[in-house]
Amino acid sequence: MTYCAAMRLNAGLVFLSDSRTNAGVDQVGTFRKMSVFEAPGERVMVLMTAGNLSISQSIRELVNELRTDDGLSIWNAPNMYEAARILGQAVRQVHARDAQSLAGFGIEFNVSIIFGGQIKGERCRLFQIYSAGNFIESHDENTYFQIGEAKYGKPIIDRVITPATSLDDAAKCALISMDSTLRSNISVGLPLDLLVYETDRLAVTRFVTIDERNEYFQMIRSTWGRQLKSVFEGLDAPVWNAACGTAGNVLHTAHAGSQPVRVTPPGAKAPAASGVPLQTLSQQFSDGQQ
Repeated sequence: MTYCAAMRLNAGLVFLSDSRTNAGVDQVGTFRKMSVFEAPGERVMVLMTAGNLSISQSIRELVNELRTDDGLSIWNAPNMYEAARILGQAVRQVHARDAQSLAGFGIEFNVSIIFGGQIKGERCRLFQIYSAGNFIESHDENTYFQIGEAKYGKPIIDRVITPATSLDDAAKCALISMDSTLRSNISVGLPLDLLVYETDRLAVTRFVTIDERNEYFQMIRSTWGRQLKSVFEGLDAPVWNAACGTAGNVLHTAHAGSQPVRVTPPGAKAPAASGVPLQTLSQQFSDGQQ
């Protein structure tokens, strides 16, 4: 499996990927999923992939060489939209070549791509490309993309990232997002590749491969866990069966009408509740049929 995340900010772009492709008792595969296409001073483009590794590698190699009928390539495309369109065409060409053969072996053509960067003369842009070669672009309403095992790392990004977030804060948030995923899913693993791109640099200046010995990531992992526990312990416990008019942390009042659906043994009566008639599962079903 995989987890990759990228963020488009006013100050630039942040990309983060893990490197695990297989996870089992006796088989762990490690392949880097981030590739950088760079012509310093003219363009920087970053590609991250999730899905079938052979498909991903084929697309990466093809897009480096591909030229469209009108002579465009990712190296001379006038803008990032055209570069994303060329990448989408590479996806479709690999699909046309390999999808039928893969299907004969019960293998689905499965690939997801994050592609972003800057070409001189325009702003930073970020795209997500799908298995059909179609794509969408990040805007201020949706400043980031995730591919792979995204659910564990999504909440922190949703709470923190806006277009105005600084690059350092975004990098910190991305690493926390990755740590949440690493803790909850064995199919995502170290080492990580982190690239932070500052608008108009047009060259890679901030890149690091992070393993278990990286001091900053170890600090993130330990401190974030402690702080989360501290915040949790600082929250008051809920108040149950509170009298009417009680203020503060009331989860349930003494005269609340909420009751569970109870399943009782055949012939037995449901336990009585003060003021609120209870409904058994059989009663609920009968009422629904009326």
